[in-house]
Amino acid sequence: MITIYTDGACLGNPGPGGWGAVITGDGRKRSVHGSDPHTTNNRMEIMAVVEGLRTIPDKSKVAVFSDSTYVINTMTKNWKRRKNKDLWDLLDQEVTSRDISWHWVKGHSGDLLNEEADRLAYGEATGKFGPEHEPFSGEGLMEADNSEPTMTEDDSLTHVDERGAARMVDVSAKPDSERIAVAIGYVKMKPETLQMIKTNDFKKGDVLSVARIAGVMGAKQTPSLIPLCHPLPLTQVTVDFELDEKRSRVEIKAMAKTHGKTGVEIEALTATSIAALTIYDMCKAVDRGMQIGTQLLSKTGGQSGDVFLE
Repeated sequence: MITIYTDGACLGNPGPGGWGAVITGDGRKRSVHGSDPHTTNNRMEIMAVVEGLRTIPDKSKVAVFSDSTYVINTMTKNWKRRKNKDLWDLLDQEVTSRDISWHWVKGHSGDLLNEEADRLAYGEATGKFGPEHEPFSGEGLMEADNSEPTMTEDDSLTHVDERGAARMVDVSAKPDSERIAVAIGYVKMKPETLQMIKTNDFKKGDVLSVARIAGVMGAKQTPSLIPLCHPLPLTQVTVDFELDEKRSRVEIKAMAKTHGKTGVEIEALTATSIAALTIYDMCKAVDRGMQIGTQLLSKTGGQSGDVFLE
């Protein structure tokens, strides 16, 4: 059986996006990937599957793996196709001529092929693959170095001076550049609580709408909350949610963008954290055992180099 692992990514949602697919099982491992300058994450998730299937002959038996509940549940549970009809039509054309099974895979959980597809998608979304880059063959994809880093003098804490006192870093000599950071998080809760969010049954109002606004406001207040963080002219902040019914949690994804001298990862993390805390606050009357988690997913721009975390 042929297997296809697919993933999509978008910075801004809408914004620049990318898709990637890794194909194995027919004697050779290969990958395809592409980008769109103005798109959404869901469109890139669908496009990854479409383009992956286009590499497979008709009448093939194929297993498609994706971490997108949007794609998997639409194809297996008949979720309504309210948007992206053009891409769903393209996908239907590829599906009808092949024997396909659909499989949801947990993202960022150590599945190497899922991570490979994720790197392809984010590479395209951030412009890492241009005309000067050769397409990945799959086997040549560089794996992340998971060894423990060695601390050197250059790795010292920048917010502490030579006397050990806290300080705000002087960034005046740094050049201005476009900087984007993406953070992800979750609020794990009882299945009944998640269902109440889905059906908008809370007396306080629409939980996710309030949490989205709170996340954006939180990003703008970051220098007031984090004492040594530089005030930045944010050019865009987005906060998006996905209900993961299998793991009974709300998935959060926040993006912050600026054109300046220092990065916006703290703003993205703050947006994610404030959105999560707002969800907790709105739901705590029915579920006080909720759990929260956040992490940086990526940061681009600046002299220190780009970072992509799994």
